Amino acid sequence: MAGTEKAESLEKKKKGTFRETILLLITGIGIALLLQAFVIGSFYIPSESMENTLKINDRVFVNKLAGPPGRGDIVVFKGWNGEDTIKRVIGVGGDRVKCCDSERRITINGKPLDESSYLYPDDYPSGDEFDVKVPPGTLWLMGDHRSASADARSHVDDGDSAFIPVDDVIGTAVVRYWPLGRGTIFTKPDSFAEVE
Repeated sequence: MAGTEKAESLEKKKKGTFRETILLLITGIGIALLLQAFVIGSFYIPSESMENTLKINDRVFVNKLAGPPGRGDIVVFKGWNGEDTIKRVIGVGGDRVKCCDSERRITINGKPLDESSYLYPDDYPSGDEFDVKVPPGTLWLMGDHRSASADARSHVDDGDSAFIPVDDVIGTAVVRYWPLGRGTIFTKPDSFAEVE
């Protein structure tokens, strides 16, 4: 009789452990899905437009709760073709962004921007000249590899479609996690701190 009770007790314990394991697994998956949907996402780099900052096949984590993006941030947004796209914020609402001054630099509100820390080596800040006023609630976005980037400059002649609404920003890139050997935390380039 005692052996039967012991066997039943062991069987109940196994069933309880199995149920707990399943419940923990379902809870973990649920939390991961919620984090992916609302807090942090992963983005794969499909093109060379952000080289050398980001190379093809790099992967980044994107903070979806970072708040409004600022100048110098790298953001993922719903792009001009409707696909998720990644570029750098050069100008925010109210900024006058112009290319180029006498030294071939982009200026923001009349101040030249030193882009040497992220611009693709031997690339010009822009092969196209432009002078735009960024409407409120929008951003002027450009790739770091300017000669290989279809960005806001490609849409200047299309009216306001060159500017991306802040509401179309999915999140701000915070860290490159793949490949492991090139992992890095993204910070704003110092040159943007000088722009008012």
